[in-house]
Amino acid sequence: YPPIAQSARVQGIVIIEATIGVDGRVTDARVIRPVALLDQAALEAVKQWVFTPTMLNGQAVPVIMTVTVNFTLQ
Repeated sequence: YPPIAQSARVQGIVIIEATIGVDGRVTDARVIRPVALLDQAALEAVKQWVFTPTMLNGQAVPVIMTVTVNFTLQ
């Protein structure tokens, strides 16, 4: 959680479109539903994730998916 967003009490859902490569790593990501002060943190988090590669006819293929990152203050 970004400290500035936390101190401003900003919460919300950032939706990201991510391209997952044949190795399961995120090769590209962009925000499609922004929330001020939270977009960069969401992008940085998603870019670190590793997914199970998507298989099509026995071959790993790249896929595009949407990811929802929910920021909630406790």
